[in-house]
Amino acid sequence: MGAAAAWQLAGRGLRVRAFDARRPPHSAGSTHGGSRVIRETAFEHPRYVPLVRRGYQLWADLAARAGRQLLSPSGALYAGVPQASVVAGSRQSAQAHGVACEELTAAQLRARWPVFACADGMIGLFEPGGGILRPESCIRALLDAAEGEGASLHFDEPMLEWGVAGNAAWIRTCTARYEAAHLVLALGPWMLPILEPLARGIWVERVVQHWFVPRGDAAPLSPGRMPIYLWEDADGEIFYGFPMLDGAMKCAVHHRGESTTADTARRSVSADEIARAESLLAKFIPAAVGPRIYSAVCLYTNTPDGDLLLDRHPAYERVILASPCNGIGFKFVPAIGEIVADLAQDRSPRFDIAPFGIARLRA
Repeated sequence: MGAAAAWQLAGRGLRVRAFDARRPPHSAGSTHGGSRVIRETAFEHPRYVPLVRRGYQLWADLAARAGRQLLSPSGALYAGVPQASVVAGSRQSAQAHGVACEELTAAQLRARWPVFACADGMIGLFEPGGGILRPESCIRALLDAAEGEGASLHFDEPMLEWGVAGNAAWIRTCTARYEAAHLVLALGPWMLPILEPLARGIWVERVVQHWFVPRGDAAPLSPGRMPIYLWEDADGEIFYGFPMLDGAMKCAVHHRGESTTADTARRSVSADEIARAESLLAKFIPAAVGPRIYSAVCLYTNTPDGDLLLDRHPAYERVILASPCNGIGFKFVPAIGEIVADLAQDRSPRFDIAPFGIARLRA
């Protein structure tokens, strides 16, 4: 989100400095792992559909600028028990905004995608427009675009403190002190110490992603033949994953991870965590089960109500907060960058961001 804001602000002719404590793309936060879901529907709330539609447009603009593909269409399948929120919520947002989707019975799911093990009574909703974003390529493209518009990018330069004095915001890094008219804080899980005094219930969650190599024929698991999927069981657990990319099947459980912090997150992955992922894969996509080749920790930064946080700092008008995003934010990144740029220029964003305000989270 910070890279997207830098791109948008520099593209409007503003002088921009952007800082990262590491050299992105990196694997310390929430934007790694080779793939991210993009879907026009939103089982979380219909309010996200216009935002992601703008995201689709801006990802396409960025891809054209970069001269390479950032988004691969695959279709998205939401499936599970009849009460599954991923189905009901996606259906509601599709109906509210006219998103093309197809309702499917268990028999129809099995007929169309034999790789999915659909028990009788399960239901599905298929969105043809869903797809896969490549996060590392997306981040490189955003940074290249920001730099191309004149932004000054500072890598391996962590921010040590920040504040507001008079008509300027300032930060001090390991190298120097800088001032600007506005400060955008898009720190992902490193937002926690900034937000804890301001908002109740903010927390960082450790989520593990896994990659398996199928033992058998992988052709039915390829992106052209298998969609991305979100599968919800009777207890509300959401298991999601991707078709074969880069020689492996990536999968994970959405949420239900342990509470942590950005700097103390347990990076090792236990045998129980691997076994749990393998059991879910065996339950829903038996053909995908095979040797696990890799696991990686991803950090979600969460609000108690599951909505984004996108607002000005309650005490400092010159400081803009862009995070948490509850593990759903990557697809919105360029649209959020545009909103941040509007806020920095005292413009009204094209979207109603009141539901994402910090006031709802104040103690």
